This record gives sequence, structure tokens and C-alpha cells, in this order.
Amino acid sequence: MSSQNIFPINDRFVTRQKKEISFGHRGGVYWLCGLSGSGKSTLAISLEKFLFEKNCHSIVLDGDNLRSGICNDLGFSMEDRKENVRRVSEAAKLMASNGYIAIVSLISPTKEVRSLAKKIIGEVDYFEIFIKSTFEKCHERDVKGLYADSESGKITSFTGKDSVFEDPTTPWMVIDTEHETIANSVSKICDAVYNQCSKPNT
Repeated sequence: MSSQNIFPINDRFVTRQKKEISFGHRGGVYWLCGLSGSGKSTLAISLEKFLFEKNCHSIVLDGDNLRSGICNDLGFSMEDRKENVRRVSEAAKLMASNGYIAIVSLISPTKEVRSLAKKIIGEVDYFEIFIKSTFEKCHERDVKGLYADSESGKITSFTGKDSVFEDPTTPWMVIDTEHETIANSVSKICDAVYNQCSKPNT
């Protein structure tokens, strides 16, 4: 089947505006990027719980969960990483366009792949949050044992060691988990996201 045989029916759905009015908040994609062990998943989970308590409709798209499902056919080459980001971006875009708050937790190692995410999702809905922590600090934490596996050779193409991680230059927000307490980091991200999604559409 070619693209000529595809007929989107977006114009027949309940509109995003009506859904956002019903939900009481704006949709959007909050893209948490950073090294493995920087705290992305912890903050994403905490943010989802906070938004739930505020009666906001949100969902977490976490890298490990996605790689065990819709992205389980992908490896960790740069091309596969790009495809991983593309799929997640398209899913997040669908959610935001339906008034939901998508919380993406994905390493997203290069400026190129983050630019791809922003292009797919759209600048107005894309909020990049850099979860900042050095490779050394993440290695010290090693909450999943991945750094140890990398050192033993069980994992190759490990971000920050075998493959590059490029720090974002102009993120919407930076959370420095190396120098802040978990409580402070959670408070900052929750307040910022809630304030943003509560703004009326203009």
C-alpha cells in the first residue's frame, strides 16, 4: 500500500481544543534527556504522580519500557537510536495533539536526534528538560548495573563512554541532579510543568 492509499480522518475527531477545555489543562510533550542514571525515570514517575493528583491527564513514555515493546527490534547504533526517537516522538505527538501531557524519559544523546523530536512534535508542544549529571556521578550511582556491564564488555556503544552524549545548549529547563537533592529536583520539575500546562491557550 502506498501513501496515496492513506486517508487520515483527523477532521472527524473531537478537537484538541474541546479536549483541553474538558481536561482543564494544555497538552504538551516534556522531553527528559540525560545520561543513564541521571534521574530521568525517577523524575518522570514523580511528575506523573504529581500531575495525577492535580487531575491532569499524563502518561510516561520511558526508554526501557518502550524498548521492551514497540522498539524491541532496535539496537543501539546511531541509526537505531534515531529510529527509537522518531517512533517515540510520533507517539508523543499523538498524545499532545489529543490534550494529554506526554512525559518522555529518553537518553536522546545527540543534538540531531533531539532536533528530530522537536521537528516531529512541533516547537509549540516540545519542552526539552536536561537532567544534568556527569558521567562520573552516574557511574557512581549505577542504579541499573549498566556501567558495570559496560566496563566488563557486556554492553557496547554505552552512552558517555563508547558513544557520545552532547549536552543540550538551549533546553527549556535544566535539572541538576548531581548538585540538588531529589526532593528539590522533583519540586522544580513539577512546579514548572504544572505552571506551563495550566496556561490558557493563546
